[in-house]
Amino acid sequence: MAPRANWKGYLKLSLVSCAVALYPATSSSERVRFHTLNRETGNRVKRQFIDAETGDVVESDQQVKGYEVGKGSFIIMEDDELEAIRIESTHTIDIESFVPREQVDERYLDTPYYIAPDDKVAQEAFAVIRDAMEEKGRAGIARVVMARRERMILLEPLGKGIVATLLRYPYEVRSEDAYFEGIPALKLPAEMKNLAEHIIETKAADFDPSQFEDRYEKAVVDLIQSKQGGRAPKTPQAPRPSNVVNLMDALRKSVDADRTASKTKKTSQKTSARRAPAKSAARKSRSPARGQTRKAS
Repeated sequence: MAPRANWKGYLKLSLVSCAVALYPATSSSERVRFHTLNRETGNRVKRQFIDAETGDVVESDQQVKGYEVGKGSFIIMEDDELEAIRIESTHTIDIESFVPREQVDERYLDTPYYIAPDDKVAQEAFAVIRDAMEEKGRAGIARVVMARRERMILLEPLGKGIVATLLRYPYEVRSEDAYFEGIPALKLPAEMKNLAEHIIETKAADFDPSQFEDRYEKAVVDLIQSKQGGRAPKTPQAPRPSNVVNLMDALRKSVDADRTASKTKKTSQKTSARRAPAKSAARKSRSPARGQTRKAS
């Protein structure tokens, strides 16, 4: 099945524009989902909007948006009124500037999307914009309207396409000052920092999302399968972390544990390497030669 676009319009750089489609880059469809049921009947239940004062059910054609200006006092906003104030970016991603990617604060990154040309005519202009960003090593800052809200968006070349990440506005990002101001500036012993740095070095690795495992999701699936098969579900006991009484001792023990684990891993790898040729030789000795096979047949 061909991917379904969330948005279609035009990507615009100065006087150059091309038709593009915007697709979600992430999905939660693989997650286990639950329905809300009536415990007595086992039937699914549905949600309804209820008038807070009268208790009556309010059908969809009677529902309207309202902005609260005082306690219990609202300004009603009609859909056609909101539609009338739509702006140019409703159908256009207009690139306003290009910035060094490393200057973009990660806290402002929200939801990623893929942008691709929407027809063959758009492919050349799309490639020009994509390759120019790649060559200059810069990311584009643009605006787009999604779900009636104008959002800032970050554009970056990605292979043959462009990845677009919605950006949060400054009022959506909290300052860290209120959370970090109570943390004192400590002068740490050199040995303590060296031990911590050693632990970090032993655990150094490349970023590899394929190694991520959603252990809770797996536990939910196991629980469903256990109940479905009439088996008693297993309840794993997570080890409780112990309180650190002496930080230096804890760091030293961590280093010793890492060294032991590293030695065990190396020994295991050497043993496996020695066994591999032996197993291969054993298989060869048990396998008849080609000439013997033909003779027997």
